[in-house]
Amino acid sequence: MHHPYKFVIRLVVGGYFCLILISLSAAQEHQAALDQRVSRFLAENRPHWSDWNIPFEDGRILFDLVVKGRCRNILEIGTSTGHSTIWLAWAVSKTGGKVTTIEIDRGRHEEAVKNFKKAGVSSFIQAILGDAHTIVPRLPGPYDFIFCDADKEWYPHYFSDLKGKIGPAGCFTAHNVLWSHDPHIRKFLDIVQSDSVFRTQIVRGSGEGISISCRTKE
Repeated sequence: MHHPYKFVIRLVVGGYFCLILISLSAAQEHQAALDQRVSRFLAENRPHWSDWNIPFEDGRILFDLVVKGRCRNILEIGTSTGHSTIWLAWAVSKTGGKVTTIEIDRGRHEEAVKNFKKAGVSSFIQAILGDAHTIVPRLPGPYDFIFCDADKEWYPHYFSDLKGKIGPAGCFTAHNVLWSHDPHIRKFLDIVQSDSVFRTQIVRGSGEGISISCRTKE
């Protein structure tokens, strides 16, 4: 003889798993739609980004680093009009994270916010208008991933202010590090490459270079 309560339990458990499957299916469909929208936006706008934005190839590198590292709490210094931010936001849509990005120029900031909406990634971004020189030291952290593409003379200061706020296995990345003619870039690379807490590599990407300094020790 079957006990009624066992039948009820089976119904409840079965219903619970059905809800999980439905939820997973809806999430997958939503992600697929977002992937299509962002990919189309980036492809259509690829020729139109100004020199203040990173090249397409470097955006792909950032995307891959965040996704592979399962990074969730992202900081970007230097939004420009949002090309790199969109790549980062697309990545965190897959990891369950958020991007905080800082831009000092109001016109670029406002254009970036419009681009975020067009790409469909606004919900993954906190866009801050202000001076990173004063904002960065006050940020609480911790961060899994930091991307710096702002004033080159301040790269050493940004790293100094943030390295203690980078979580285990977290990374500080910086753009344009193959500008060997720039003394500020050379100084920055000397600092990160000599820091025993971080292991630094440089990827060429588009040719402008991205340094990737990841924490290896507490």
